Amino acid sequence: MRFILILTMAFFLCIPPGSALSDQLVIGGFSQLTPGDNLPDAWEPMVFDNIDRHTVYTLIKDDGETVIKAHSRNAASGMICTLRIDPHAYPVIKWRWKIDHVLEKTDVTSKKGDDYAARIYVAFAFDPDTAGWWERTRHKSAALLSQKEVPGTAINYIWARRASVGTILPNPYVSESMMVVVQSGNEKAGQWISQERNIVEDYKKAFGRTPPEIIGIGIMTDTDDTGEETTGYYGPVTLTGLSD
Repeated sequence: MRFILILTMAFFLCIPPGSALSDQLVIGGFSQLTPGDNLPDAWEPMVFDNIDRHTVYTLIKDDGETVIKAHSRNAASGMICTLRIDPHAYPVIKWRWKIDHVLEKTDVTSKKGDDYAARIYVAFAFDPDTAGWWERTRHKSAALLSQKEVPGTAINYIWARRASVGTILPNPYVSESMMVVVQSGNEKAGQWISQERNIVEDYKKAFGRTPPEIIGIGIMTDTDDTGEETTGYYGPVTLTGLSD
């Protein structure tokens, strides 16, 4: 799935009153919601040109908690929460997820295999100081055409099929979007898994420099490139400071 997104910026839309603590920001507080209700207004659909079939996102009760269920059948779309966060103040992202099964044709090195049963997406602001002339020109043109803020770089935390956990490599469509494998294979399919990553350290490993501001966090289950079908589930997403 082509995964450079255009984001309409809104400040802290995803952080409801009372969820911003001194050491934690609740980005996806889905457990406080009611199954069957609409998704929070702060989480906006991500749809893509020339893709008519969209993943269906619904709130359900699973394991005693309200979560997002994402069912995808030869389809692609996501949900994005736009915000502005200093990743150095909140460098750790935590989330819970589950999948029914990985996609058999998923391949982290191939455009035809750029689908995942579950992924967490972190978008970063464009940093002109680290971009070359062509990158600055291209980014300015995209922003002018869309009249929206365009991310400069992104990290995708993915549930892959065979790639080794810890693998970091460019997205086959867009080199500014880096893929970080945090789960792989079907061994843990059907189980809720808690994940924790240091965004700052992952960004340094992926891009060789410190990250600019975070401007969006998204979830996505997509199957349009492989033409397959699967379901992903997403629990709470939080940003925190470093533990002492």
